[in-house]
Amino acid sequence: MGISDLKGKETVVQDTPFGYTLSVIGGKWKMAILYLLSAKPSIRFNEMQRQLGAVTYKVLSAQLKELEADGLVKRVEYPQIPPKVEYSLTPKGQTLLPVLEQLCEWGAQNR
Repeated sequence: MGISDLKGKETVVQDTPFGYTLSVIGGKWKMAILYLLSAKPSIRFNEMQRQLGAVTYKVLSAQLKELEADGLVKRVEYPQIPPKVEYSLTPKGQTLLPVLEQLCEWGAQNR
């Protein structure tokens, strides 16, 4: 079901594939996290927070947990002191890369 399939129909947006996609990647930081993970095979939390800029620890942690719950991000915890945790894209998360690339192209053309 695409956008053209909705024309002339009464539909609750959240019940559509578009609504599902927004629920998974919506939010201020989720697409930025995915974009960053697309550029790096794995990244530690503190490095991610530094590269994203103004995101707080609490918000970044919550966004990563949601992305992990949706199967887009993989979290690997290494049993060492100090603790080491790395994040990477899952195969499902990698399927979003063409969509992110199209958004980047649109941004470059319309900036």
